[in-house]
Amino acid sequence: MLIGYMRVSKADGSQVLDLQNDALVAVGIAVEQLYADRASGERDDRPGLDSCLKALRQGDTLVVWKLDRLGRNLKHLVDVVQGLNGRGVGLKVLTGQGASIDTTTANGRLMFNFFAALAEFERELIVERTMAGLAAARARGRNGGRPYKMTAAKLRLSQAAMGKPETRIAELCAELGVTRQTLYRHVTPTGELRPDGEKLLGRKSKPPRSLSVQENAV
Repeated sequence: MLIGYMRVSKADGSQVLDLQNDALVAVGIAVEQLYADRASGERDDRPGLDSCLKALRQGDTLVVWKLDRLGRNLKHLVDVVQGLNGRGVGLKVLTGQGASIDTTTANGRLMFNFFAALAEFERELIVERTMAGLAAARARGRNGGRPYKMTAAKLRLSQAAMGKPETRIAELCAELGVTRQTLYRHVTPTGELRPDGEKLLGRKSKPPRSLSVQENAV
């Protein structure tokens, strides 16, 4: 069975599905087997695509007008098609740069494998650029990664508030804009600094107090 999927980027009526609809119907897809979304391709929530993928069964072929109607990006496209292949479902693209893709044929599968190789190459380039950027930043004395949300001013406010019995941790975290995990990583429930908190304020951790002879003897 042929099942079609269509998408336009805007939901305000300024774009219509007529061209895609006519092209899909022309290749023999029944109107009741057409699924559509009116949303940007970047969005994760596409109920039409979700319903379409659920409706596909082994031996079916998913047909799209152009390749960019289906995937958010190259990686997402490859993931979707590999999922279809694993279920015994084919993909056929009618026009555009991906018109040679028809995974029900040997040549079409070869072309899709080329796209999959490009996706892997793209991922490797991203990793390589990221690692090079981090190395360059470290060489200039900067550490990469996401900055802490906790600041010295927030830490002092949390110290003052944590020892008070009326303090509600959830409300304090919301007011400071930090998570509970971040808060407790810097300060104890009684308001004392933890090592991360001391580091943030530029203090050195106090060495553990050694027991006196009398205390050892107890």
